[in-house]
Order: sequence, then structure tokens, then C-alpha cells
Amino acid sequence: MHHEIVSHTEWVEARKRLLAEEKKFTKLRDRLSQARRDLPWEAVDKEYVFEGPQGRRTLDELFDGRGQLVIYHAMFNPDTASEHTTWTKDSPCFACSFWMDNFDNVVVHLNHRDITMAAVSLAPVAKIEAYRKRVGWSFPWYSSTGSDFNFEYHVSFTPEQLEAGKAEYNYRVDPVSLSESPGLSVFRREDGEVFHTYSAYARGLDMVNVAYHYMDLAPKGRDEGEMGGMAWLRRRDEYTD
Repeated sequence: MHHEIVSHTEWVEARKRLLAEEKKFTKLRDRLSQARRDLPWEAVDKEYVFEGPQGRRTLDELFDGRGQLVIYHAMFNPDTASEHTTWTKDSPCFACSFWMDNFDNVVVHLNHRDITMAAVSLAPVAKIEAYRKRVGWSFPWYSSTGSDFNFEYHVSFTPEQLEAGKAEYNYRVDPVSLSESPGLSVFRREDGEVFHTYSAYARGLDMVNVAYHYMDLAPKGRDEGEMGGMAWLRRRDEYTD
């Protein structure tokens, strides 16, 4: 054991010092959350169409009668699956699965705060439904096959972009080698119009992964190394113990 060991009195003093920093962070996070809500909106003038188990639905219809919609862009494209992708022909990205596990059981609470939570992927409905049933998820998950939605929200990349090896992602032009990347987009419906209010990518998605917040409380943290390696992670039904 190499960690510092102190008396209870010393521990309480150290904890109080950390608490002061935590309170500063909480206030900063509150200001950041307000700034996020204060961002200007952009109108969604294009009619995107998605496919679900009950048929075709527009973006407006994905709100399910509520005023706010949060879409998790899940990496799942059977057409580009290979040994080099984090998704397969039958399963979404294992990391995206981890993220979706984190919101499945809170959807009912979000619904009661005027928020609809859904996932969208390029995979066809049959593939999506098979996996959703396999892991027991209840939240809506739609296919955007045939739509520009994924490409225009910068989570899927065209063959031309892949050939060039670069594309816009996370508000800058970055190198890309896979056809899909993760993201989250937020929309508001007001007076019959739909607006895009927010999108986040990469580490911006950490805030919606509750499991990571618990890990951050524990002594070993995320225990993934400096490069954020996720070699430990499996889809929920693929752990061997």
C-alpha cells in the first residue's frame, strides 16, 4: 500500500479542503449548465425521416408529444462493420452500449420532465430491434438509414471523407478512420417548430455516463490508464463472470 494514511482528525481536515474545491466546481458547473441553456437555437428546416418498429417517423414525431428531445447517436452500421470497428454486423459499438445502459432506466424520469430520450443509428430496424431485445432495453431506438441526419450532425462519415482521412467532428476538422463516431444532440419543439439547441461529442459525453461518475468517487477511479483505454469494457451480456 503506497497511499498516504493519516489520523481521523487529519483526514477530516483534508476532506474539508477538498469539499471547498467541490463546492467551487458545483457552482462553476451550475454556471456552465445555464450557459448551455442560454445558447442560441437553430431552426431545423429539413424533414428528417426515421424508421422504427411502428414504421416511419419524422424528427418532429420523435418528440412523442413532449417539448424536448435528446438523441444519443449510437455507432452501429452493419455495412461498415469489420474486425477494426467497435461495432459488429449484429451489435452496436460496445462503448455506445455502455452509454445506453446508463440512460435506459432513467428515461421514465426524463419523460416526466418533458424530455424524450431516444437513440439513432444507421443500422436497419431489424438489427436494432434484435439487439434492443437481446439486452432488454425499453427506450426508443430508430434507424436513420436513407437519411442525411447522421452525416449532417457529424457522427457518420461518407466514403469520400474516409478516403480523405478527415472530417468535421466535435466542431473542428479531425482525422477519421471509422465511418461512425459517438455524439448526442438536443432539440426543442416550440410553436410547431423544431430547433437544434445543443450537440456534444467525444469527452463531452462523459456527463451522461453515470457509471463513470461512480468510478470517479472510488479510489481506483476509472482505472483506464492515461490514454483512456476501455479494454476492460464488454457489452452487458458479454462479461464472462
